[in-house]
Amino acid sequence: MLLYAVTDSSFATENYTFEMQIEAALKGGVTLLQLREKNMETRELAEVGKRVKAICSRYGVPMVIDDDTEAAYLCGADGVHVGQGDMSPAEVRRILGNNAIVGVTAKTVEQALKAQNQGASYIGTGAAFPTYTKKDTYVISHDTIREICDSLRIPVVAIGGISYENVEMLKGTHIDGVAVVSAIFSKKDIETETKRLKERVISIIEK
Repeated sequence: MLLYAVTDSSFATENYTFEMQIEAALKGGVTLLQLREKNMETRELAEVGKRVKAICSRYGVPMVIDDDTEAAYLCGADGVHVGQGDMSPAEVRRILGNNAIVGVTAKTVEQALKAQNQGASYIGTGAAFPTYTKKDTYVISHDTIREICDSLRIPVVAIGGISYENVEMLKGTHIDGVAVVSAIFSKKDIETETKRLKERVISIIEK
């Protein structure tokens, strides 16, 4: 969960394609990848997912799909990440199997504990900072993030507006890692920026 990359194909260009960007991030040390492409229908997402899963497999990195459990099933993803209004972890596991990675977004201790009790593998919490890549979210306090981390047995990753410049502000929250979008995929040299960010995240994670 240390450095969790969330895709955004809008950053891709003709010379630096979506799949090239993903491979650069994996080379840089991403430890988990979420395929989040809100504009793709299930079938298209599954086809893209198969190609991205093959790239991730070469680096031994799990791939989960955002929200779309059917696409995750069709492409053989390692799991899915769901929000509060989506399927419960138990429902996801009935489709993908007990070994699936099931992440759940939670903004409160109560939401996080409920997800854990329903079989979530990890919690994604935030936004840790103001963010422009996800419109339907809001910033939660770092005290709340720490409270969520201290209440659970499963890993917690912070997400939302996290960058190389501000990630050190999350020291002391007891997170297990961070999830980022633009901090990786908006960069010209994704591999190098991923390495830099990973080193800084390692420095703030309590052993």
